[in-house]
Amino acid sequence: MKSDYLITENPFRALLSFSFPMMLGNLFQQLYTMADSVIVGRFIGEKALASVGASYALTSVFIAVAVGGGAGATVLTSHAFGAGEWKTLKESVSTSLLSFLILSMVLAAAGFIFSPGILGILNTPEDIIADAVIYLRIYFQGLPFLFMYNILSSVFNSLGRSRIPLYLLVFSSLLNIAMDIAAVAYLDMGVAGAAWATLLSQALSAMLSFMLLRRLLGRMDGKPGCVFSFPLFRDMAAIALPSILQQSTISAGMMLVQSVVNTFGSEVLAGYSASIRVDNIVTVPLSAVGNAMSPYTAQNIGAERKERVVRGYHAAFILIILSGALSCLILELFSHEITGLFLGSEGTEAAYRTGESYLSFLGWFYPILGFAMITGGLLRGAGDMKLFTAASIANLSFRVIGSMIFAPLFGVSVVWHVVPVGWMIYFTICYAAYRSGRWRRG
Repeated sequence: MKSDYLITENPFRALLSFSFPMMLGNLFQQLYTMADSVIVGRFIGEKALASVGASYALTSVFIAVAVGGGAGATVLTSHAFGAGEWKTLKESVSTSLLSFLILSMVLAAAGFIFSPGILGILNTPEDIIADAVIYLRIYFQGLPFLFMYNILSSVFNSLGRSRIPLYLLVFSSLLNIAMDIAAVAYLDMGVAGAAWATLLSQALSAMLSFMLLRRLLGRMDGKPGCVFSFPLFRDMAAIALPSILQQSTISAGMMLVQSVVNTFGSEVLAGYSASIRVDNIVTVPLSAVGNAMSPYTAQNIGAERKERVVRGYHAAFILIILSGALSCLILELFSHEITGLFLGSEGTEAAYRTGESYLSFLGWFYPILGFAMITGGLLRGAGDMKLFTAASIANLSFRVIGSMIFAPLFGVSVVWHVVPVGWMIYFTICYAAYRSGRWRRG
């Protein structure tokens, strides 16, 4: 397809063509994240799996900041691309990269210093906290590479080049898995080996991405007037900050939910950690279509083709329904086998019961989350962030409050039983914002 296919091709075909490489890329990203858990759980044991899972709650907050920052870069770059403003496009890219490189360094230092204290506040079980600290401190050393890769991937996506991040992710995922196995199974490096494997693969992906983007931008007409544009930074912040707030608030809330799960012990935490990894994979197609709606909407608004946004939104609904039906079928039939990938034959009954219960229950409700994601993606692409952010916070607040109040009374299963209600709140608010038509003003 031509590079402007998001504003010229059939909306269903355009969204599918754009989201499918991103879907595969995100899938590989989750697979190599999951590889840490599978390899650690299989070769070291259930407690090591729980320590990686305990670390995930904290790392997801920092990942959320990177993803939210990418939203600001995506919208401005997509607008410039749709309008053919190549000078502004290049200034937007360089401004994004410099801003988030500095931010990532500050956050990496903070995470390295304060991670032991945060794990203690989150009620992390004493028998796994030492390994969790080791994993986190290595992870935070690679945080700038994670930020740069996410921003660069967002830029490629906004230019309609979603296959480039896919190819890099396939390469780095396979490399990460190979290094995971070597470090954990053969060199006996424990959870530190899994963390180093992740850091090195992310660093290589970030460097290759930067080289490819420089080459791509060099082919475009026009020279940027400056490396860092304060007006563009202001506009980017207006979009990125609400998205960062939304993403990080969700992750911070999930960290609070994790603190509730932690009180039930390392066995339950191991099962929950396994199910969360699977949950992240199941939501990959939903997230990919939702993220595709942002540059699709932004490019079509920039090209003054707002009627195509509505047609694309309807096409995205069909993609979500198909994906949700397939996920439900797999989870209902194979929840035990999927949980067993992480826990193996030595997994405890409590761990297995937790993982299977989570997956088999939520399998029925993923389409609701998908509908919310595509509606939120449309609002982000149009720069309509207020109700989108409010919807995310309302969803999270319900889940956190429900878990913290009722899980100690009725058991850990409350943690996932409140999830579909939160998703429905999220979708309802976003859909009301869409129906209001304010997004048409771009």
